[in-house]
Amino acid sequence: MSKQEPAQSCFPSASTTEACCSLLGRLLEPRFFKALGDGNRIALLSRLAGLCRPCTVSEIACCCPVDLSVVSRHLAILRDAGIVDAQRRGKEVLYTVNYDVLAKTFRQIADAIDTCCSGASSPQRKERENG
Repeated sequence: MSKQEPAQSCFPSASTTEACCSLLGRLLEPRFFKALGDGNRIALLSRLAGLCRPCTVSEIACCCPVDLSVVSRHLAILRDAGIVDAQRRGKEVLYTVNYDVLAKTFRQIADAIDTCCSGASSPQRKERENG
């Protein structure tokens, strides 16, 4: 008689789930998503990315029908979230998109979701896996 191995569950163990939830909790930082959760900030980020160079507030602002002071506040929120970098040059502040932070954050979130939810079944997942 041979010993039977216990059936493996298609769901992650409690400790795995706890670790995954902890990781996702750290990655899903509200400040980051709040910064990306405003249409004007997305427009400003898109404009800045499209210009492909460091830009001043006034160069970025032409895409939004708001005052320069409001654009500055929006850029400060994006800066505080690490999405853009700001560098003072004399009286001007030049902004650049922090592509590394954006790409790294989204990759880490996608990887964590894949790891934590690998046992979960969804029509979209099945479609991706079957190609």
